[in-house]
Amino acid sequence: MAAGDSAGARGRRAREQALELARRSRKAWEEAGRWAAADEAQRQVAASLLTLTGTGWRLLVDRHWPGTQTANADMVLVGPGGVFVIDVKRWRNRPEVEDGHLVAGGERRDADVARVLAMARTTEEKVAEFGMSPVAVRPLIVFAGHRLDERIGRVRLVGHPDVVHALVAEPRRLTASMVKMMSRFLEEEFPAYEVTVLTDGPADERPEAAALFDVAEVEKAALESVLHAPIEQWMTFLHPDQVALVRRDWSGPARISGPAGTGKTVVALHRAAHLAARGAGRILYVTFANNLPRVQGQLFQRLAGHFADRVEFRSLHSWAQAFLAERGVEVNLNSRRAKDAFSHAWMRAGRDSVLVDVEPTPGYWQEEIDYVIKGRGITSLEEYREVARHGRRTALKTEHREAAWLLYEEYEMLRERRGVADFNDVLLTALDEVRERPADPPYAAVIVDEVQDLTLVGVRLLHALAGDGPNGLLLIGDGQQAVYPGGFRLAEAGIAIKGRGAVLRTNYRNAAAILDEAMQVVSDDPFDDLEGPSPNGRRAVETTYDGGRVVRAAAADAAEHDRLLVAALQRLREDGDGEGGALAGAAVLCRSIREIEHYHRVLTRAGLPALRLENYDGRPVEAIKIGTYHRAKGLEFKQVYLPRHDAEIRASADGEPARERAELARRQLFVAMTRARDLLWLGSVGR
Repeated sequence: MAAGDSAGARGRRAREQALELARRSRKAWEEAGRWAAADEAQRQVAASLLTLTGTGWRLLVDRHWPGTQTANADMVLVGPGGVFVIDVKRWRNRPEVEDGHLVAGGERRDADVARVLAMARTTEEKVAEFGMSPVAVRPLIVFAGHRLDERIGRVRLVGHPDVVHALVAEPRRLTASMVKMMSRFLEEEFPAYEVTVLTDGPADERPEAAALFDVAEVEKAALESVLHAPIEQWMTFLHPDQVALVRRDWSGPARISGPAGTGKTVVALHRAAHLAARGAGRILYVTFANNLPRVQGQLFQRLAGHFADRVEFRSLHSWAQAFLAERGVEVNLNSRRAKDAFSHAWMRAGRDSVLVDVEPTPGYWQEEIDYVIKGRGITSLEEYREVARHGRRTALKTEHREAAWLLYEEYEMLRERRGVADFNDVLLTALDEVRERPADPPYAAVIVDEVQDLTLVGVRLLHALAGDGPNGLLLIGDGQQAVYPGGFRLAEAGIAIKGRGAVLRTNYRNAAAILDEAMQVVSDDPFDDLEGPSPNGRRAVETTYDGGRVVRAAAADAAEHDRLLVAALQRLREDGDGEGGALAGAAVLCRSIREIEHYHRVLTRAGLPALRLENYDGRPVEAIKIGTYHRAKGLEFKQVYLPRHDAEIRASADGEPARERAELARRQLFVAMTRARDLLWLGSVGR
């Protein structure tokens, strides 16, 4: 189906839904008179909500509030947009929101907000048994006789003329079968004082029934809902174990781990929404990669957009730079000139030292400085002599460590002489600043995604921001997916998580064939996992998806390889269709920036649209995503194409540094392979 035809069909469905609701409004008006008070305004509210029951919504009226003797919920509405706990108000004075408070006639009415919020939390506890996320439970106050659409935290305040199109515009989180299942369950959990059922019967043609809502507004809202459907349905229901983690009260720093595809990031996003709903204050959601916060922020906007202003999505270094700038602390970050300083330091203190006996490649020793010495915040040779170099398999004798330290000192001298800073300097300076003058106001919570890719200094910085208080610091990550050299232990950062850890073990992303292929790459490699080493990569992982394909494309030379890649992508465009277009779910992932440049040219010359991952924000777009394995961290795609995927893992692995590099290359490849949901294309050249 062409994109224009798809949009036209969506528009027609939205128009039909709006007209059907208008027809149903007359029946709803008649039905509302059977149970609502004689007051016409209350009847209008009841009729507005009953209107929706003709198009797949279920309305429970006047329900008993569990755990109380006499309290009741006016209404519980279950529909495509989720579960809505509704309190109906009929106030003479216009309701308004002032400084976060509900006000009417100059009087604060916060108790009314607290009441519906408490009812929503009770509902959350009930539906969690089915794995429904708290974000799908929405507290709502509907005001008869007034027009408004405001929010106080997670509570939405809507006037009765606005309520239908407000509800229809909600992203479609539940299918029709889910609506039926959930409404039956809530009927039992919330016993009725009075049962109201909308039945088909003769339409009431009285003119006052026709003005319950504006048909054009509902049509527009219905179209918006259709456009947002897929991901909201996917993110509404979690495994009950995941929901428990989202809602759990942690007494201090906590960690959630698990193999690739087990939903760690989804849990983290729902956790951010849950904490924001509790109104605890600012929440920082941080990761290492620069492009990932844009995608996560976009997902969160669709998941719980009404809390978007409470959750800050940042990469660690961008946050640190902004924080220092706000404090007036100057750090002249210039990675190019810093690398040049290291090159000169290597010429002076490295290439003729004992270091070349271990590894003649200067890049290995730059990593030693970046991830071990500066990445751990080591300040003396004595400390460096004794430190355990987690994640670095190559053993160093005393003379090697002394030579590495001299190289480090030479680098620091040249860097400082040039007046430039590297990425570690940004974090070290920010850590000193936070310790001297804590963030004001402080963050209520810090959620760290892909924590295994941070340095020890980075983790110390985030720990200093969050502290050890309840629900303050949540670390999400998996050591087997570390794509950078080095490692650390949480204890070295002063973080104790005993009794506050959880492991997810069910893969919800990858087809079984794809996961099996990826696991074979790392199954024999040990890895560090923040709390201790793992002897090998074999891990027990359950899968939920038996389909999918792994396609191997072997070519005699590079030119043939690239022709095979282009042909595979052209077939996808011709045969496939999906949200945003046939190519919206496809990605070509490369090992290096040089390869990205090459394959970007290959795709564009073939007339295939390509979008760099650094410019991707998670929204569907008719273009092949292209980026490095590193930038693909935390993302997923329907189809993943890995050109020349085995070039590095097939390289010679003589000596510990070479074996160390090969293990890192295999972990990076594993991460790239596990981005694929339905199709994994593996290209190779020669043998």
